[in-house]
Order: sequence, then C-alpha cells, then structure tokens
Amino acid sequence: MNNQYEHHKFVVDNGQSPMRIDLYLSHKLINASRSLIQKAAKADSVMVNNIAVKANYKVRPADIITIMMSYPKQEYTIEPENIELNIVYEDEHLLVVNKEDGMVVHPALGNRTGTMIHALLYHLKDVPLFQQKDERPGLVHRIDKNTSGLLVVAKNEFAKTHLAKQFFDRTTHRRYVALIWGHLDEKEGTITGNIGRHLKKRTIMQIFPNGEQGKHAITHYKVIKQFTYITMIECRLETGRTHQIRAHMKYIGHPIFNDADYGGDLILKGTTFTKYKQFVNNCFKLLPRQALHAKSLGFIHPVTNEKMMFDSELPHDIKTVIEKWEKYTGQR
Repeated sequence: MNNQYEHHKFVVDNGQSPMRIDLYLSHKLINASRSLIQKAAKADSVMVNNIAVKANYKVRPADIITIMMSYPKQEYTIEPENIELNIVYEDEHLLVVNKEDGMVVHPALGNRTGTMIHALLYHLKDVPLFQQKDERPGLVHRIDKNTSGLLVVAKNEFAKTHLAKQFFDRTTHRRYVALIWGHLDEKEGTITGNIGRHLKKRTIMQIFPNGEQGKHAITHYKVIKQFTYITMIECRLETGRTHQIRAHMKYIGHPIFNDADYGGDLILKGTTFTKYKQFVNNCFKLLPRQALHAKSLGFIHPVTNEKMMFDSELPHDIKTVIEKWEKYTGQR
C-alpha cells in the first residue's frame, strides 16, 4: 500500500445496520457507481480501520472507511467572489441569509464557483473562520439549490458548535411553505420514513419505509389553502435530511409543484382540456423550479441565549403562481 493517497474518509454512524461496503459507499459517493467501488475494492483501495477489505465486507458502527488512490487528491482553492447576498440579520457571532433560488450553498463537483460560500468568503474576508481552507466554513445546515429561504451561518467556532448542536438536537424552528399536487385527506399530518440515496438515480433520494437503510426522517405538514388541483402547505422539519420535504411529499403521492427531480414537473392532476394544460405550463414557466421556500427559522443565540426568530416573505415567483391559481379557482 505504498504511495497511496486518501481521497475519501467516512465514519460509519452508530445506528448503521450491517450493509455491504460497496452498497454503503455507492450511497455516499454520488459520482461513483457500485461497479466502480467493487473495482476499487479489488485493487485493495477500500480500507476499513487501515485494513484493505473486499466489496462484500459488512460495515459496522464506528468503522473508519477510507478510499485510497495511487495519485494525490486534486486540491482546489476557493476564492472569494463579490456576489450579492440578502443578509437579513448580522452580529459578531452569526448572520442570517435569505437565499435566492438557483444559488448553490457550498462548492461541490460541478459547482466550483458562484456558491453562497464564495459570497460569504468575500463578505466575511476579515473573519478568521473564513480565512481557513475550509469548503464549508460556518455552515450548520443547508438548503437545496432551487429552494429559496432562510439560512443561519456561524462566524466563529463557538457559534458553529453551539448552532450545530441545536440542529442535531432538533431544537431549532424551521418552517417551509410548499405548493404540492393534489389534495391531502387530512388538514394536518406527519410523514415518517428513512431517507437515503436513490439506489438507481444517484442525484436524488428515496424513502426506505422499513428502516433497513437511510436516515430517520420526520416531516410535519399543515394545509394552508387548497386550490382546484394543488394545495399550499406548511412543513415543519423535525429532522433535516437531504431533499427531505421533496422526497417525503413524493412518497405520499403529492410531489412538489414543478419539482423536476421528483416528478412534480408533470401535470399530475386536473382536466384534459388544452386550456388547462396551457395554464399549468404557464405556471411552470413563471416558477421554473420546485415550489418550496424556507419561510421561517428560529434558534437560540449561542452567546446571548436569546431566542431568535426570523420570517421571510414568499418569493415573487411562488407568489405569482399562487395568484394565478387563486384567479383560476375563482373563474371555475
């Protein structure tokens, strides 16, 4: 194993049930297929606790998994970029940003520039935490690229640790507003289902109802307003998994309006009339993303212990589509 370089490192969660390492890693590495991982294991490039393992090794809680390659991992420098941010609150310990849709939160493969982190590195260039070579300085949670809304960012290590614990302990207040296809039978409800990387389509998530895979996830919802074929709901997150609301709503048969990844960009409810199809397609054009907005955010200030609560207006594109549906419902 001479001249091997570490490319990825994972520590297996305490609650992880036994799972083949090739399957486990295919969930973790978005751009790596299971066959690619099997080839790496065959070449003694997959190690557990510093010992090379085969593809059929069953991972256990607290295992330290490293993927080794015969060439150094390519490093790149994140340069500050003068990108405008909608900062709704800031003090010496933290700031709250109202993120626009279309902005990626942190750099990753395919998004090496133009992210919120690049903007924060420019805005906070005099803050020590943002002068380190860290891809996610100050981040304690995130929002999908095409979801808009509120996000808190720590400005020092103490605030980061304190806020991260609140998210881990589920004591933060997070409410989203979404437009979904169809009508819900109940005015309020809870969706529970483990969320993990989709077994075939690596860029999206899927629900594992029996809990054999994925991470525990709970979403509470409440109906705000029903239109003819879509419903406006409020969602409260008890856990914060990747694509949680989007995957949960798809799971119960009510994908988010115009969510291309989860099938919400099709006309799922309504009539066969051409005028209706034209109306929905016009709505899709006005709102060219999933109709999801992180509307409110609450947490305890890490230094003052004050309860901080922030609320944001619905963005223009979601408001415009709601107005169109209100008018359409009124006409009918």
